Amino acid sequence: MGIDKRYDFVYLFDVKDGNPNGDPDAGNLPRTDAETGHGLVTDVCLKRKIRNYVGQTKGEQPPYEIYVKEKAILNKQHERAYVALSLGDKGKSKNGDKTDEEKKAREWMCQNFYDIRAFGAVMSTGKKKCGQVRGPVQLTFARSVDQVVPSEHSITRMAVTSEADSKEQDGDNRTMGRKFTIPYGLYRAHGFISAPLANQTGFSETDLSLLWEALQYMFEHDRSAARGLMSAQRLIIFEHNSLMGSKSAQELFSRVTVARTNADSDPPRDFSDYTVALDGKALTEIKTVIAV
Repeated sequence: MGIDKRYDFVYLFDVKDGNPNGDPDAGNLPRTDAETGHGLVTDVCLKRKIRNYVGQTKGEQPPYEIYVKEKAILNKQHERAYVALSLGDKGKSKNGDKTDEEKKAREWMCQNFYDIRAFGAVMSTGKKKCGQVRGPVQLTFARSVDQVVPSEHSITRMAVTSEADSKEQDGDNRTMGRKFTIPYGLYRAHGFISAPLANQTGFSETDLSLLWEALQYMFEHDRSAARGLMSAQRLIIFEHNSLMGSKSAQELFSRVTVARTNADSDPPRDFSDYTVALDGKALTEIKTVIAV
């Protein structure tokens, strides 16, 4: 059983003296828009944190297993569906109907893996294929409200990795490194939930509640030296009154404004430097649901 309403949402989170999403192709610098200087966080990064939260909360047990996770071998996951359903070898049923086999395997994967039900997956690899799933939950890149200025910091470790390194330094045993942070950034992302696609994957009301919970609390379980002060600040949910919805997402998103409290003050360094409003009225709750 899926959901019977469409949802769109605005998600605001911030980072202080941290790196919300390093770019491995740029030495792990915080991602930025090269033309405007605004910070970026990819949709993949946000989905990873949702996956981690669900896995931690539900203990990686069906129907809340996570398909895309650290060190996973995806084709091995596909094989589990064939074993559980006693399907034929190499993706073919005993009567040779490969399409029917894949359909059954795809349904099994949706039933057991939360992130497949939510985000979809391409499972057409390996000998035992499970087809493709279009996920009902989609997120945009998050973009900072204002420009961010990445800072580079030199760090020292009072140890070396090997005896050879120690000899090269005559026993000084120091290792130099670098890390990158931004002083402060408030990021805005947009999300979309399709009820028709949810009905196809089995993404339920319970799954939806877990998604809202993850967006509010996932940073609390994702602390690191680079992400010590990341916090969810506002989640504004537009709940449509029908399966297909009644208004465009862009029309709804334009109702949410984020502005500097004092545009002439020093650069922003805290969420209190901003005002978030819906139709001109300030929002003070972290989660707000608006019927449309």
